[in-house]
Amino acid sequence: MTDATIRPSRDSDMDVLTEIYRHHVLNGTASFETEAPDRTEMARRRGDIVGRGMPHLVLEQAGVVRGYAYAGPYRPRAAYRDTVENSVYLAPDAIGLGFGRRLLAALIVECTALGLRQMVAVVGDSGNLPSIGLHERLGFRRVGTLQSVGFKHGRWLDTVLLQLMLGAGDTTLPDARAE
Repeated sequence: MTDATIRPSRDSDMDVLTEIYRHHVLNGTASFETEAPDRTEMARRRGDIVGRGMPHLVLEQAGVVRGYAYAGPYRPRAAYRDTVENSVYLAPDAIGLGFGRRLLAALIVECTALGLRQMVAVVGDSGNLPSIGLHERLGFRRVGTLQSVGFKHGRWLDTVLLQLMLGAGDTTLPDARAE
């Protein structure tokens, strides 16, 4: 893992990012999408994140992208502007190697540097213990479970909400911005 580097994603990464996400949509419960978006849609989503000045990162090992992570708006309303939601996806053969931890830690650093105050994880499936554990090991605390809010792969799925205070969190007022 020592030769793995984290960098901002590029347009040229979109084929592999699309395939990584496709795997999770079709085979897992981390995403509640049931049809995998194509490359064009994935590029549009990435463009939206990057266009907002938010981090969209990849972890590359020996020239191969092994996973990606990004932070986007938690909700569209103005009062949520200091809160982001994170996402982390790894190639199937990269799971369990510590890459998720490295990506999420880098994402936390970048979001803190942007002056953001809260990061929320919405983990699909309360049985997704590796993702829940990853977030908890990096300081997130469980703040709730929404029971049976999704139906995929023939079963009802919960979402687990976790939250991490970034920087000064709610101990000071946010940076001056238009309300």
